[in-house]
Amino acid sequence: MSKKRKTHQSTRLNNKELVRNITNLFNENPEKTFNYKQVATFLDIKSESQRVYINHLLYELLDEDFLVEISRGKFKVNSRGGYISGVIDRQGVKTWLIPEDGGESVFIPERKTNHALLNDKVKVFLYARRKGQQPEGEVVEILKRAHDTFVGILDVSENFGFLTLDNRIMTSDIFIPKNKLNGGKTGQKAVVKLMAWEPNAKNPVGEVIDILGDKGDNNTEMHAILVEFGLPYKYPTNVEEVAAKIDAGITSEEVAKRTDMREVITFTIDPRDAKDFDDALSIRKSADGFWEIGVHIADVTHYVQPDSIIEEEAYKRATSVYLVDRTIPMLPEHLSNGICSLRPNEDKLTYSAIFKINDQAEVISYEIAKTVICSNRRFTYEEAQSIIENGKGEFSEELLTLDHLAKILREKRFAKGAIAFDRVEVRFEIDEKGKPTSVFFKEQKDANKLVEEFMLLANKTVATHIGKQIRNSKPKTFVYRIHDVPNPDKLNNFAQFIKRFGYNLKISGKQSSVSSSINALLDAVEGKKEQDLIETLAVRSMAKAIYSTSNIGHYGLAFDFYTHFTSPIRRFPDMMVHRLLEKYAQGGQSVNASEYEEYCQHSSDMEQLASNAERASIKYKQVEFMSDKLGQTFDGVISGVTEWGIYVELIENKCEGMIPIRDLDDDYYTFDDKNYCLVGRRYHKRYQLGDAISVQVAKANLDKKQLDFTLA
Repeated sequence: MSKKRKTHQSTRLNNKELVRNITNLFNENPEKTFNYKQVATFLDIKSESQRVYINHLLYELLDEDFLVEISRGKFKVNSRGGYISGVIDRQGVKTWLIPEDGGESVFIPERKTNHALLNDKVKVFLYARRKGQQPEGEVVEILKRAHDTFVGILDVSENFGFLTLDNRIMTSDIFIPKNKLNGGKTGQKAVVKLMAWEPNAKNPVGEVIDILGDKGDNNTEMHAILVEFGLPYKYPTNVEEVAAKIDAGITSEEVAKRTDMREVITFTIDPRDAKDFDDALSIRKSADGFWEIGVHIADVTHYVQPDSIIEEEAYKRATSVYLVDRTIPMLPEHLSNGICSLRPNEDKLTYSAIFKINDQAEVISYEIAKTVICSNRRFTYEEAQSIIENGKGEFSEELLTLDHLAKILREKRFAKGAIAFDRVEVRFEIDEKGKPTSVFFKEQKDANKLVEEFMLLANKTVATHIGKQIRNSKPKTFVYRIHDVPNPDKLNNFAQFIKRFGYNLKISGKQSSVSSSINALLDAVEGKKEQDLIETLAVRSMAKAIYSTSNIGHYGLAFDFYTHFTSPIRRFPDMMVHRLLEKYAQGGQSVNASEYEEYCQHSSDMEQLASNAERASIKYKQVEFMSDKLGQTFDGVISGVTEWGIYVELIENKCEGMIPIRDLDDDYYTFDDKNYCLVGRRYHKRYQLGDAISVQVAKANLDKKQLDFTLA
């Protein structure tokens, strides 16, 4: 009995392969007609029974509308496919096209990629599609390379060299002629520019444009991460030279044009390692008994002129990038850490939102004005937190008042439907060589929340000031920070998944009731082993916040109007907002919406790249931190399940690694994507997302930023 079943399965597998070869033949020759004998000859099939079977399969494909019968027994592919454009994605060893119109992903066989690489924009010819099968096609044109420079490890021989890359990006090494090696040596990390890639050539040809340094060196590796994501790793000298000539320029004439707030108690609250202080808070009691609170923001656009090379560089970067051990600033340091930074006891030019607020944290009135300030004190978050907790210290009365008002503002925000994604962040203590020595977790405390609430208030007020319609007049074009409602399917899948942990989630009804349910869930998981997993999945079920000129509000904050006004030193959209505010305050005409939408799209894209680079740097340090712990056992939680293995996050330090499916050798495991688990075919053992698990550290691969675990 068992023999029969085995034979049948083997035949079925061969049939599947035969159909695949036939469909490939027709797809690759869309203009040609074939009869069954020609197909058999082309596939080198001589067995008469199989040739007859091919004829049977051709009529089956005719019934499926994959083929059309041109004349009796002669077939041609039913070319209904046409062309489609999109972006190349790689998942494991497979290549896919993500269509730009948001349609179904298209599978691209490896031999039909036409040398297209990850994130390239391409034109694809869609093959005729069989019923029940995934769409498939081939790349016919590369419309735009995502990158023409790549980072990897050099392997140099006497007359040439190769650059070896992470195979997620490119499966072929880059060939480098001897005269294009630029002094590079084996084992060094280098940046290589693609010169050519002939259609039939296995390897592209490139030239070394920069040597980053030796593999494993901290600076080399951090720069390599930036190059990998297409981000700059050094500042252009000519831009820095122009910036160095800019004078602070706080003349009496300039002060006379502004509201002078230098006598008001003002301070900054920032991370202990911060150097670019772009926001400050001031507080005093007004004559009519209200609190006058100023949110003062560095007036960057006073110094950075439109169309200057500093502006062009800032736009290109669009954001500062924060890696584990460094900041790559958007603006030259002379501006970001110098004349724009709101350092204590120095007069500074600012753009401010000044509020009159009562004891119930209700805004009585506001003013948006150009100002000049002088910060009295620079607080770290830790120093401010200590004063809030103990009630003692410099400017304690002012800090405690701001904290009290911030807590009321926060409470009101949540009552309206805001969501509390206060996630714990992993941080490293790093020695002078950049090696991580310990892990700590950064949590949002009252001092952080104090600053956050007043920045949110300023951003919301500025957006409302421009965006709210007055007497049916059309609002002027503006830059908004928008956050769409969650995708109902994603939210429903998330709600179904958390039921296995005993949690329920309301997914329909008023925004405030859905948000309250999400907040209740986030409170309930705090301190539990599944906390990080459920918080991660909750974030994934939400839309991403982006920049746009089309305002749809901000779901996560429960604001109808929101923008970014408070960080122009490190975000280009804030500079755009400052410029538009000033233009409209002077009676200027509305700017071109489609032009600004392009700027918004670019800023959103660069923000995503910066975020990816930050995560990659954290991942690198996690692998480096665990590299001397091989063989040690840790408790963890399954944080991800894929067809190639299970990801496990260690409870002690939140480092994540993978157990490859090939190492689960007690059974044959298959991936159940609906239930986020691997299931053993014979013994039915399950490895489920969220399960507790003990693992041993097996391998730490710094080149791939990858930890491998085995079951303990």
